[in-house]
Amino acid sequence: MVPMTETIPREAPQASPNTPPVAPKRYGYRVRDQFGQHFDDPWDWLRDGDNPEVRVHLEAENAWADAVTEPTREAAARLVEEVKASTALTDVTVPIREGEFWYFRRFAEGQSYATHHRAPIERDEAGVLVPLVPSPGVPARGEELLVDENEWARGHEFFRLADLYPSPDGRLIAWARDTSGDERYTWVVQEASGRVIDEAVVDAGYGFAWADDSASFIYMGVDDAWRACDVWLHRVGTPREADELLLVEPDEGFEMGFAPSGFPGHVVIHSSSSTAGRAWLWLPAHPSVRPLPLMSVRPRTLVTADSAGERLFIVHTGLTQEGSLAQAMLPSGGSPEALAQLGMTSSPAYSRQALADRTPGTPLPEDEPTPLTPFESWEPLRSPGPGERITDVEAHADYVALSLRSGSLTQIDVWDRREEKPTWRRVEVDAPVRTITTVPTPWTDPLRVEFQSQTVPPTVAEVSLPNPAQASSPEDTSEIAALGVRTLRTREAPGWDPAEFVEERVWVLARDGATRIPVTLIHHRDARPDGTHAGWQIGYGSYEVSYDPEFETLRLPILRRTVYVIAHVRGGGEMGRAWYEDGKELVKEHTFTDFIDVADWLVDSGWVAPGRLVAEGRSAGGLLMGAVTNAAPDRFRAILAGVPFVDALTTILDPTLPLTVGEWEEWGNPLTSRAVFDAMSRYTPYENVPDGVLLPAIMATTSVNDTRVEFVEPTKWVQRLREATGQVPSTDEAGAGSVPARNPRERPIILRTEMVAGHAGPSGREGRWAARCEEFAFALGQVGVTV
Repeated sequence: MVPMTETIPREAPQASPNTPPVAPKRYGYRVRDQFGQHFDDPWDWLRDGDNPEVRVHLEAENAWADAVTEPTREAAARLVEEVKASTALTDVTVPIREGEFWYFRRFAEGQSYATHHRAPIERDEAGVLVPLVPSPGVPARGEELLVDENEWARGHEFFRLADLYPSPDGRLIAWARDTSGDERYTWVVQEASGRVIDEAVVDAGYGFAWADDSASFIYMGVDDAWRACDVWLHRVGTPREADELLLVEPDEGFEMGFAPSGFPGHVVIHSSSSTAGRAWLWLPAHPSVRPLPLMSVRPRTLVTADSAGERLFIVHTGLTQEGSLAQAMLPSGGSPEALAQLGMTSSPAYSRQALADRTPGTPLPEDEPTPLTPFESWEPLRSPGPGERITDVEAHADYVALSLRSGSLTQIDVWDRREEKPTWRRVEVDAPVRTITTVPTPWTDPLRVEFQSQTVPPTVAEVSLPNPAQASSPEDTSEIAALGVRTLRTREAPGWDPAEFVEERVWVLARDGATRIPVTLIHHRDARPDGTHAGWQIGYGSYEVSYDPEFETLRLPILRRTVYVIAHVRGGGEMGRAWYEDGKELVKEHTFTDFIDVADWLVDSGWVAPGRLVAEGRSAGGLLMGAVTNAAPDRFRAILAGVPFVDALTTILDPTLPLTVGEWEEWGNPLTSRAVFDAMSRYTPYENVPDGVLLPAIMATTSVNDTRVEFVEPTKWVQRLREATGQVPSTDEAGAGSVPARNPRERPIILRTEMVAGHAGPSGREGRWAARCEEFAFALGQVGVTV
């Protein structure tokens, strides 16, 4: 056994106004001997969040962060006030219909959390539904208060309501509560009056659907690695121990998810890795019948499906990596009664009590029935055009909505199902750079979309299909009747005028001379590329997640003061599946070089002054921040790294840590592949910090209860950064004096830790504003911007 050793006494110096805290180096906690590399991590002991010494260290880090940010504290407070001034503090969302009620949220000035309401639907003399457009601060006719988040948050340092679902009969409301930030939820079931009748389901993941009887529901169970792997049935009013196990995903590389679909008689449950997937059908009319398999896993075939009752619409990558649309007919016209006869019924033998010793993710003993819609039964409906990536499909009574990407932007195409042959019409909105998404609506209601940009507030609009008499015939493609788009509501942003800013898409040539990187560039209309401006560059670049331009009042103070850029680097999904795959595993470094190339272009083009560029990234974007700090420390003056994934190799080598096994398809498996191990060794930020180099000022933020990126990663990283830059003396005899001492205030490196929060940081809008504006003021101060 490797002995546990430390290089300085336990009474390590803590933070003073002029000295950052130093964590002792202790060896033997995590030792790696693999592929000829030996690494004994000296700060891995900081992983134990229950260790009082670790808590003391985190508090000392917060004290040092307080000391460093003291000069910008007033600026941060002014930024908060500026955000408030641009926010409609008393506001209301566009209602969504569920059954006989409209459901919506309200926000009130002076309150940090939302309140949830409903009002009964009304119809005109012809029986046509009358849309409800509630006014901020003015109750609608018959309006009821369902949940007041402010009351539920009282007494908690953290509170989040994640999802809210009314029961089919409208009598009950179910919503998910998290009071620690670890994203393990308690499902609260209450009457509309607010009286709580059930809080038995605890430690649940994301995913909920009511049964038709309004007396039971399914929810998601997670394993110790926080992988969604079990689907359970709960009957309202019964103890959690009576819940019955309906479905299991035993493959550790896959994770399940579900939510109510458009067609009310079916719920589609998906299970996916980053390269393949499958799905099942749960029947709300027969809640005890185990979900029926729809298709088996096929290599490199991602699947997302929605039910239209008699058929499925399926987006998949079985024919092209950029996605195709298909349909498959369900047996017996999709009748829930007929399909229920094909399934197996659960029983108390599969209750939590009966399975008390079971490990989550352990497969059920019985074989599944034959899949209802195997790949061979799929009928092709649409292939991607040049530059397109088809991503999702939604089925409704009268239409199919297809989500896709084209030319790096999101698009929505619609097929009127009254037409026998599909004719696809694009939802057109007047904005050159914008993000458009669908808004969930009931099965028989019209399509709704939301569109916005970084400078234009969100607009919710209703999309109407052309009159069948006006629609073009399948034989006549010369003219296709357009969709109607009617604005329902645009979010207010007091004092903000988008016309004062230019928001455009530019393309930066990467260092390979062939790859064109899409960039969203935002600047004041009077700004010119004269080499004087401060710049702000943000990016992500992992998991095929696209960093699309979306409106945030929180960022308006940054847009007013800098040239703002989103770098849509490889590894993200902005340019499709091929763009993603060119920035993962063995070519992950393309993500980092793209970001640096955009930074170089900003300075070379004159949009940003040398030495005045801020870089920002969160989570996997924090990995990006760590990598570019090491690779190009002179490009950026300040770095904001939110919940940063900076100890990537250690995490991906440990299959016992949350999410690791499922991540192997993203990063590769360094346990078995020397090539992957070597690649990750080259870029993992914590292990590649250069010694003696002047690094940017860095502010890292984390939360003790973060499940996705554990707080130990930025905590260790900050210790290594300070040591490598000489801000604290080296505690290794071999390294003593090897790095010249440097004033820790010159380019400060600080860590802000939320002691009760999770991956998203503090809860409540005012808590979030305060936390982020502290970061913004710190970074703006580093690049000479006065607030």
